[in-house]
Amino acid sequence: MSVKIDEYIAKAAPFAQPILKHLRQLVHQACPGVKETIKWSRPFFEYKGVILCNMSAFTNHCSFGFWGSEMGAVLRDQKVVQEEGMGSFGRLASLADLPPDQKLLAWIGQAAAFIDNGQHTSPMTARRSVVKPLIQPPAEFSAALRKNKRADAAFVALSPSCQREYIEWIAGAKRPETRDKRIATALEWIEQGKQRNWKYESAG
Repeated sequence: MSVKIDEYIAKAAPFAQPILKHLRQLVHQACPGVKETIKWSRPFFEYKGVILCNMSAFTNHCSFGFWGSEMGAVLRDQKVVQEEGMGSFGRLASLADLPPDQKLLAWIGQAAAFIDNGQHTSPMTARRSVVKPLIQPPAEFSAALRKNKRADAAFVALSPSCQREYIEWIAGAKRPETRDKRIATALEWIEQGKQRNWKYESAG
């Protein structure tokens, strides 16, 4: 196991440490050949040189997500994907927020099987396959950008495809409170020069 991930977990908030340790144990149990690494300042698990999944700790929650587009489709079909927060299962504030161990083990094993069978598709590949024209941003997002000059300037500097990803994410919110949360998150990320899918960007 990676010493760097040991250090990452040790530096995480007390509530997060049991979650991260448990997820780590499940990944190794379901996929004994997995390798640990740090990418974009968070723990990633690779299998046969391919990213299998990753986990993160934040101030008030953790996240855990699968990398392959195929696993994303499986989880959406099973209606377990959570929109709020990064990762596949939303904001994880305690062990009770995790899906049952048996399901997690099965999903991790299935993700590894996709890699074994050559069926794994990086989300970056799928994301780059289609280029769409820029759509009109929601009025609330435009207003928020006007109030934040740094974010506004950074947003203008983004490529049309990167702008579209933020706009579609915000426009896709079904509830006003979800839209407002996404706008706040988007402004924070844009100010930092991050793309909407920055967690999938290449480290190189």
